[in-house]
Amino acid sequence: MSAPTSQQDGAHAHQRGAHSHHGHSGGGPFRTSAQATLHCLTGCVIGEVAGLAIGVTIGLAVWQTIALATALAYLSGMTLGLVPVMRNQGVSMLEALRIIWIGEVISIGVMELVMNYVDYQMGGMTAPSVASWMFWRGILFAIPAGFIAAWPVNYWLLKRELKACH
Repeated sequence: MSAPTSQQDGAHAHQRGAHSHHGHSGGGPFRTSAQATLHCLTGCVIGEVAGLAIGVTIGLAVWQTIALATALAYLSGMTLGLVPVMRNQGVSMLEALRIIWIGEVISIGVMELVMNYVDYQMGGMTAPSVASWMFWRGILFAIPAGFIAAWPVNYWLLKRELKACH
C-alpha cells in the first residue's frame, strides 16, 4: 500500500476539521455518531415524506413512489449536509461535496433502504391518501428504523474518517 498523498491528507484534514463545527466533539464516538445520524435522518425525512406524499397523492406505483422518495431524500439529505460545510469551512459547493459525499451517500443509502422497506411493510406506500392512518403509521415506524439502521454505519464511517460531522 502506498503512502497517502497530500491531497488525501488534505481531505482528511478537512473532515477532521468538520468534526468540531457542530458541537459533536464532546460526548465520545457513540454520541457523535448518534448526532450525525440524527442530522442525516432530518434531511432524509424531509425528502422521504415529500416523495411518499406525492406518490400516494397522485397514485404512483409502489416502485415509482420509492424511487421518488429516495431521490428527494438524497437531494434534501445532501443539501442539509452541504450547507453547513460550505458555511463553516468557507468552501465552494463542489469542495463541500468532495468532503461529504462518500459518508452521506452510504448513510443515506442505508437509511433509505430500511425506511422504504419498513414503510412498505406497514402499508404506508399503498395508503388510500396522506390523510389516512396507514400512511402516517408507515412513516412513524420507518423513521426510527432508519435511525437504528444508520447509527452503527455512521459510527463506522466516523471512526474511519469517511464521514464528516458538519
